Amino acid sequence: MKSTAWGSQGLEASIEGLGAMGMSAFYGDRDDAESAATLNRALDLGVTMIDTAEIYGPFLNELLIGRAIGSRRDEFAIATKFARNTSDEGVIGPPDGSPAYARKALERSLRHLDMETVDLYYLHRVDPDVPIEETVGAMAEFVREGKVKYLGLSEAAPDTIRRAHATHPITAVQTEYSLFERSPEVNGVLDTTRELGIGFVAYSPLGRGVLTGAISSTADLADHDWRRGMPRFGEQNLTHNLTVVDKVRALAGAKGVPPAQLALAWVLHQDGAVAIPGTKRRTYLEDNVGAADVELTDADLAALAEAAPVGVTRGERYDEAGMKQVHV
Repeated sequence: MKSTAWGSQGLEASIEGLGAMGMSAFYGDRDDAESAATLNRALDLGVTMIDTAEIYGPFLNELLIGRAIGSRRDEFAIATKFARNTSDEGVIGPPDGSPAYARKALERSLRHLDMETVDLYYLHRVDPDVPIEETVGAMAEFVREGKVKYLGLSEAAPDTIRRAHATHPITAVQTEYSLFERSPEVNGVLDTTRELGIGFVAYSPLGRGVLTGAISSTADLADHDWRRGMPRFGEQNLTHNLTVVDKVRALAGAKGVPPAQLALAWVLHQDGAVAIPGTKRRTYLEDNVGAADVELTDADLAALAEAAPVGVTRGERYDEAGMKQVHV
């Protein structure tokens, strides 16, 4: 797994990171032993960026990572996030980008991760009631104190990114991006990060698992899987979206690679982009890592663009409340 610059502020990490969310939240049952093995296998394979957040659990994911990596801490770059006012008991409240909550969240994440410094600290969602300058100004204090190395934003709009970057250099902007979710190409986020030298981090680069070809209906998801409530996974929408997957699968077969690798390789071939595919199993991790070695020709990229053009996917990626929190 080759390393690359995540933005222009000095952060170096693997071109693919590991999204750890599903190990502890949202996507069915937990298996902490397998998750811990997956985290360590990731490092063995050269995956050096691990992505988590306080809300994953809440706190369970950070605690898992803190326990699992142990003495290997210095071999990883760790990214975590804060956004919603969450009590120490794990009760999740409204968005809170205040300096006071930012500090509380960071200090708590450091304890849970059993670390003195977070490599990349994201504002997970922008609080519309707190000027971004105030939030990022507080985060900049953490950098000066040595508790955070680099700053990031998640699901921020272009104007917000510019204002944040003017307050303190932003290393990375994270948003959903895949063959299924092309909105960063049309809403200005990709253009803005490229212009400002900010790394673009694609989460859910496999369309929340659909682009792997392993999901044929909601029956394939656990009863308490968060995706069951997502509009994109509604019966009619999913039926349409699976026709796109069929086209991707056919292209993957012609190229002799699994669909997941082809879909991930497409993301990695976009200028300035890195990806953080999530998994809690070593087998899927190893499959995903193989995408970094898949070379795509101009003809391959054109065929994928034709198979999954901008706007082809049906259904929003979140419910109405969730969509109000993206691109703020």
